[in-house]
Amino acid sequence: MLDIANWQTYRQQIGNWVVTIGTIIICATLLPARLPGMELLGLGPNWLLIWVVAWSVKRTTLQGGLAGLAVGLIQDGMTAPYPSHAIALACVGIITARIKKQRYIQEDFISVALIVFGMAVVAETVMAIQFGIFCDRKLAEIWTDHQRIALASAILSSLWAPVVYYPLNLWWRRLTSPGLNPGDS
Repeated sequence: MLDIANWQTYRQQIGNWVVTIGTIIICATLLPARLPGMELLGLGPNWLLIWVVAWSVKRTTLQGGLAGLAVGLIQDGMTAPYPSHAIALACVGIITARIKKQRYIQEDFISVALIVFGMAVVAETVMAIQFGIFCDRKLAEIWTDHQRIALASAILSSLWAPVVYYPLNLWWRRLTSPGLNPGDS
């Protein structure tokens, strides 16, 4: 196994940038994919939301908000002509960073799945509010769609959250913890 903690500082930084940007690209690529078992009511997991939660769980509020904004702009570049996802994912990053998971909940998989579930509902609600303000659709239609979309997105995203969270968390722990063995994680 790679002993990342003993790499030279510049190698650690380059490796961290490659892993961080690479996982964002993978999540953005998976976003429009509808693989068997990954679809509920015509919706798939929100991979970029899962990534923002995984990033923000152990970071500051500013780092979480900026990551959410940047990833949201990437998602908006793929889907919308205006920043609907950017604002929602920035909110998700800020709220997730403020939770301070390690203080309240110790179990990683369960807590991250619960956080992703809640943040998916928050993100979909923020986007529904934006659509209610800026779109010409009736608020009743938006609210009906919002309930279906929020629940399906929250369920799927929370179920798939460990697939993104575990490898990223393992990488970031090895990057900062010298002598961490694979069995210690």
